[in-house]
Amino acid sequence: MSDLRDKVVTQWADWLGERITAAPHVPRLTVERELRLLMDVLVETVGPMRQEVRDVWCHACEHYGRVGAARGLAAGEVVEEMQFLRELLTRKLAPIFGALRPRQAMAIILHLNRTMDKGIAVAVVGYTDALVATLFAQNGVPAPATDIDHFDIGRQLESIEGELAAVVRHR
Repeated sequence: MSDLRDKVVTQWADWLGERITAAPHVPRLTVERELRLLMDVLVETVGPMRQEVRDVWCHACEHYGRVGAARGLAAGEVVEEMQFLRELLTRKLAPIFGALRPRQAMAIILHLNRTMDKGIAVAVVGYTDALVATLFAQNGVPAPATDIDHFDIGRQLESIEGELAAVVRHR
């Protein structure tokens, strides 16, 4: 999966197309960085450190949902974007799964799907939390897009990347 990372991230970003640039206050590079982070964490979820990386996956997916809200997406669009990752992985990994023993391939496929399901659910929670926080902060009036600090988004990504690096370092 790690060998496919760049290709999957590029196709994912291309599929997102105008959604990435629809919110100019969240730069395209930041969204692409988030896509790479999700893919990096997902790679680790099917490896020997899958238990240790579970929390990092949840943090990354929750952050993705929060950034989705900042990008002006609907909750369903956040789900759709993550579902597209599942589809890309299924297509890209099919030849690899075909070469494995059926039982081994099925175990990996089921684990990957459970991980994606959990990630989608957590992304929706992150999205909802971001909207609720915005409404409470503004007395029920949505905050203007200019209130979003893309530097803060970058710091949060850096923190999650650090969590992942700490887990991977102990491999």
